[in-house]
Amino acid sequence: MNIIIGSRGSQLALWQANWVKGQLTAAGHEIAIEIIRTTGDKLQSFPPEQPLPASIAQSIADAGTKGLFIKEIEAALLAGKADLAVHSLKDLPTILPEGLILAAVPPREDARDVFVSASGKPFEQLPAGARVGTSSLRRQTQLRRLRPDLELIPMRGNLDTRLRKLERGDCEALVLAAAGVHRLGLRGHITGYFSFDQICPAVGQGALAIEIRWDDAELERAVTPLDDPATHLAVRAERAMLRRLGGGCQVPIAAHASFEDGQLRLRGIVASLDGSRLIRAVAAGSEKDPESLGAAVAEDLLEGGASEILESIK
Repeated sequence: MNIIIGSRGSQLALWQANWVKGQLTAAGHEIAIEIIRTTGDKLQSFPPEQPLPASIAQSIADAGTKGLFIKEIEAALLAGKADLAVHSLKDLPTILPEGLILAAVPPREDARDVFVSASGKPFEQLPAGARVGTSSLRRQTQLRRLRPDLELIPMRGNLDTRLRKLERGDCEALVLAAAGVHRLGLRGHITGYFSFDQICPAVGQGALAIEIRWDDAELERAVTPLDDPATHLAVRAERAMLRRLGGGCQVPIAAHASFEDGQLRLRGIVASLDGSRLIRAVAAGSEKDPESLGAAVAEDLLEGGASEILESIK
């Protein structure tokens, strides 16, 4: 079977696309990768303080912050210019465009966040006032709870770009997703790992999403062997929680699900933008209905005060 994979052109995106290519090639398929530039890629070329061109600002409005890195790739799928897309699952909106399905979720990498320090000092020993780079509201709010004495600065760009900014002294440390650092063979940069209690990850963090057209049964059969049922169930619970809360990248929402003692356990967080309030909820449920577990944790969060936070952000 001849398959065209649509992918962003970043180093990490191409690693992910090539991993899928390798799996499908080993199964006897002919694979090509088509690089597609997304609105998110264009956005990263602008410093955070620089006003965005009207065309990019409009694209962001059309895509929504959760779809910045996938809108153009999904359009290529729907137009038949690509057959399969490989995304970081945390970038994938909880509601897919009509005509597309999430066909497979491969085994998850480490879902934690990591601390990368230029000096090699662990997070706890970073001096007061040290600059820590991250553009993630989710990370910023939780970091403020852990170390309100640090200066958090916006840090856009791909993983290699952020590491270069750290090396040239734009900040003293970075907070990054462990999965990307691991996949690119950059573990040597990691100073330490945050526990899930310290910083709860983004929905779907560490997992890949393989997206195809809903009516391509042959391709669906081809990618099914790449699916990891445990990972797929976990991210279904996480995404159900996020869907019920109606959040995206502009809202500090975090979640992580995993199997413990034979049950699927989901923890969720909603935080205020300034980090002054952080609502937590945890529940366990049957693997047979991960969506109900996600919805239940979302309801606990809303009843615990998340509804006020989300309303104030809107």
